[in-house]
Amino acid sequence: MVTYTVSLTEAENKAMQFAAASPQDWIDNVVHNRARIAIDEISSIYVDYRMNNNLSIAATSKSEMVLAAFDEGIVVTVEETNALPYNK
Repeated sequence: MVTYTVSLTEAENKAMQFAAASPQDWIDNVVHNRARIAIDEISSIYVDYRMNNNLSIAATSKSEMVLAAFDEGIVVTVEETNALPYNK
């Protein structure tokens, strides 16, 4: 498991308390929901790639598909994409 920390100024914290009953729950929900969307996208890319290339799919869960997609170079991180020469 990876842990991230978010720091807010006093004003930002008060603003979040105005916008949400629990700022921590709101932050957790946003991050988990965005990760879920990315997992769905990556799983779809992985399945499409494997099927279009007549390759079997050994991964049995979306989590396994995400890890396999990265391991096989089917997808890369945004940082890796941004480092490509044509993105500079």
